[in-house]
Formats: sequence, structure tokens, C-alpha cells
Amino acid sequence: MEKGLRAYGEILRLVRRLPKDTRPYYSKYTRENFVNYRDADPNDANALDEIFNRTYVHATWVLSKYSVNVAAADKLKEICCNH
Repeated sequence: MEKGLRAYGEILRLVRRLPKDTRPYYSKYTRENFVNYRDADPNDANALDEIFNRTYVHATWVLSKYSVNVAAADKLKEICCNH
């Protein structure tokens, strides 16, 4: 759960780098996804790894879409992709 909260917080920090008019949408999207996955089985390491990997990949896609340097997501990569 702690890893999920750290990822959630980091994504919200990344949302602040997006254009101002897009921030409410991505903040809400992030919250909805966090709520949807909060009941994931903490004992299923493969499922959790997949969720965290998708989190990072999607975040970098959104950053690229808005021409934000993907390196901004390095901390998120550290949280989501390092075991």
C-alpha cells in the first residue's frame, strides 16, 4: 500500500507539470484509477508489478503528449519499476 501511495503522490506532482487546463482531468483520472486498484491483492506480486508498470508507461505517455520532458518521471520510474 505504501508503494501505491508514493506512486499516487508522484503522479499528482507530475500532473502539475501539465498545461493548466488539463490538470483537473488528469487529477480526477488518477484518483479514479487509484480507487479502482486499491483492493488489488497485495500477495499477487505479478499483478502488482503489472499495475505499477502500466502506471509508469501511461504517465510517460501523457507527459510526452503534452511535450513535458519524460525525465520528469524518473522518480515515478524508481517507485514503480524497481523491486
